Amino acid sequence: MKMPLPMRRWEDHIPLAQKRRMRKGMYILPSLFTAANIAAGYFAITETLQGTAAGQWHFDLAAKLIGIAILADGLDGFVARMTGTTSDFGREFDSLADVITFGVAPALLAWTWGFHFLPVFSNPDITARLIQLGAVATFIFLVSGASRLARFNIQVNPQPSNPGRPGKKYFVGMPIPAGAAVVASTVHLLEGRPIQSWWLASVWLALLLAAGFLMVSTWRFYSLKDLNLRNRHPFQVLLPICAIIVLIALYSGPVLFIIAMTYMFSGAMTRLTYLFRRRPTESAAQIYEEAPEQR
Repeated sequence: MKMPLPMRRWEDHIPLAQKRRMRKGMYILPSLFTAANIAAGYFAITETLQGTAAGQWHFDLAAKLIGIAILADGLDGFVARMTGTTSDFGREFDSLADVITFGVAPALLAWTWGFHFLPVFSNPDITARLIQLGAVATFIFLVSGASRLARFNIQVNPQPSNPGRPGKKYFVGMPIPAGAAVVASTVHLLEGRPIQSWWLASVWLALLLAAGFLMVSTWRFYSLKDLNLRNRHPFQVLLPICAIIVLIALYSGPVLFIIAMTYMFSGAMTRLTYLFRRRPTESAAQIYEEAPEQR
């Protein structure tokens, strides 16, 4: 029986030279999303500089622009992996963009929104001290994010200090876009209204320091890179994504804040869980090692 000829794909009709030109042109796609990332970060900075106690909508807009940049950053890597157009230039370009958009922009927004417009309290020294500590905390946030990017670029196969399940992909330390999401979601939750009380400023200070610490830590954070939308049952992934999109459209402030905080503290929870599970094993090992000496 004569076997049917295999169907030809549309790419088979394209000349080889044209295929090469198309391949080269596809390398610009991830860079376009990276450029959009930089643009969103730059305009977030300009909106932050225009923000005032009366013009609080500038802060809210800056937070939204950082959120758009996070989406563009995710699409950047997704498009590069889907089209097979990853390159050294793209990685370096993306890292430089992340320093601007997820380092400088949220650090400036965090200080201006959280500390710059504090009222003068009964003791003026408290206000001055909080503003100074806020500048230090936002600087630590910025340096931690840049250090996290540098470590990510030089490590080939990083392993978290609390390893997870085999086959799952994890980040070592909280990614810098997640740190920026903590800042942006908090500002957006309060609709850009600057902090006006010393205790809220103190909480904000602690939150920034915690985000900075988690970025430089070696704790594991779940990576979404292993999500496969091309499997046989994509609706199992698409339905939750669609539900989250609808919730964000209806209640963007609280939903985005809950997502950012949940992801941030997930690293601490997995670390604590790992420590509690590891203690019995370590105790047994210590008893085994000390037993010969006792005999």
